[in-house]
Amino acid sequence: QVQLVESGGGLVQPGGSLRLSCAASGSNFRINDMAWYRQAPGKQREWVATISRYGTTGYLDSVKGRFTISRDNAKNTMYLQMNRLKFEDTAVYYCKPIQSQTWGQGTLVTVSS
Repeated sequence: QVQLVESGGGLVQPGGSLRLSCAASGSNFRINDMAWYRQAPGKQREWVATISRYGTTGYLDSVKGRFTISRDNAKNTMYLQMNRLKFEDTAVYYCKPIQSQTWGQGTLVTVSS
């Protein structure tokens, strides 16, 4: 099981940008299909974006055109570039291999004016 640590969250104004990082401690990062999820206050956790081992991507409709998922296998790191942030993007963001059943602590993104 690969273990990952999310970072890069913080407070940002509407329309601003943040880049989240997901750093893996294991050695098999490159063979895992990966995903970002988020959980907003009082809401269920939802899937945000996926990037396969081959680089194929998919996005939640509400973030398409604003968020970009990427990975750097040489650095064992996955990223989520978030642009034109909205109030409704406020959430704790988590990264996880698709097959994993373990969740980390996440990183909090707060979009506020």
